Amino acid sequence: MSDPTARIPATLIAGDGIGPEIMDATLAALDALGAPFDWDAQTAGLGGVQACNDPLPPATLDSIRRTRLALKGPLETPVGGGYRSSNVRLREEFKLFANLRPALTVIPGGRFDKIDLVVVRENLEGLYIGHEHYVQIDGDPHAVAMATGINTRAGCRRILEYAFEHAIATGRKKITLVHKANIMKALTGIFKETGEQLYEEKYKGRIAFDTVIVDACAMKLVLNPWQFDVIVTTNLFGDILSDLVAGLVGGLGMAPGANIGADAAIFEAVHGSAPDIAGKGIANPVALMLAAAMMLEHVGHLDKARRLRQAIDATLNIDKVRTGDLGGKASTAAFTQALVARIRGA
Repeated sequence: MSDPTARIPATLIAGDGIGPEIMDATLAALDALGAPFDWDAQTAGLGGVQACNDPLPPATLDSIRRTRLALKGPLETPVGGGYRSSNVRLREEFKLFANLRPALTVIPGGRFDKIDLVVVRENLEGLYIGHEHYVQIDGDPHAVAMATGINTRAGCRRILEYAFEHAIATGRKKITLVHKANIMKALTGIFKETGEQLYEEKYKGRIAFDTVIVDACAMKLVLNPWQFDVIVTTNLFGDILSDLVAGLVGGLGMAPGANIGADAAIFEAVHGSAPDIAGKGIANPVALMLAAAMMLEHVGHLDKARRLRQAIDATLNIDKVRTGDLGGKASTAAFTQALVARIRGA
């Protein structure tokens, strides 16, 4: 077992817009916990463009190659200039094939209550590979738009094995594979087929398993989300469904994410940079804090992760200190102060 007192190098990317504000809040919580991270602060997104004309500077990539671990705020992809999404580039660069998006009710009494499910999204294939082009007709350079989606047997097996293993290790009861094989028979058929084969080979009897078409899944998530436990799906469907699932627990301000690969792991708030409220001190830092809790779990500090989640719960539900998006009036700083007091008091 690893030394619980050992320091852990990690890359820190505050991000754009509200990123620095919610990152400062998250770091205050981690400091109060005595978290073991030795941070290497780097830049990316719009900040990277402004600093060195690159949304993913070489120094940032070098840092993550060294630490193999990062906590990241929201990044803005500059419009125009041919810049690709920094998030997509990070996934490709470090082969972060699994996107883990848990949704857990933290504030009870909403439209949906007692939600506890996880979306496991394939992160590198499908329609997100970016193979797109236009065909010119009669002087219209954009007369036809074409995109190519690619799913590989190896890529499908890798994410499906990860989903099964993660579900079993965390005590989950059922995995639902989401597809569109009735229409996209090859592109998502290979995903469904691989999942069914893998279940028969390795996991039957260890966990329940079913499959559902993506549009039916979206309806079922709204009608009765409690029938789901772990959802595993392809890139595009995972992107859409994980936002839907975030809506069940209060929105993207409550939605953390982890990007897991063989050689690195990057933890993030999944919401955007919200430039319209940047600098106003009203941003909700909970999503990034919950991502930090996932990061603590990833490095084996389960007790600190539990303490952080308990402090968030108590601050929101016992102290009733909440930011505006959660129906409260607290500033980012006031919420952070109350949370840190909870951590230190516990």
